[in-house]
Amino acid sequence: MRLARRLRNERADVDLTLTQLSALAALDRCGPTTPGHLAAVERVQPPSMTRVLAGLHDRGLIERTAHPTDGRQVLVSATDEARALLQADRRRREAWLAQRLATLDPDERRAVRNVLPILQSLANE
Repeated sequence: MRLARRLRNERADVDLTLTQLSALAALDRCGPTTPGHLAAVERVQPPSMTRVLAGLHDRGLIERTAHPTDGRQVLVSATDEARALLQADRRRREAWLAQRLATLDPDERRAVRNVLPILQSLANE
């Protein structure tokens, strides 16, 4: 938890909430999707996701397009500006983490490598 908190502190000053950043990152990973699907991915209620998406749309970070097969639905996707923002944010945090990992001795780095699959599995549950 402390490492996650420390990495959050390395985020670029983008004036977005963690919920907004998480939704953008999910859109970046999933590609265009419905707000309902995005809410499920992010494990929030659809009305909450609607508010998050409204804020992101107002800032020009998402686009809405008509659903190709369901006229009642829309698809949301990250804009180029949002993808650039996410990429810069990731680079900054990865650089901090790489710098910290470089201070570890070889046995410690090996231990980190060995535990990564376990942590990944836990995070995906």
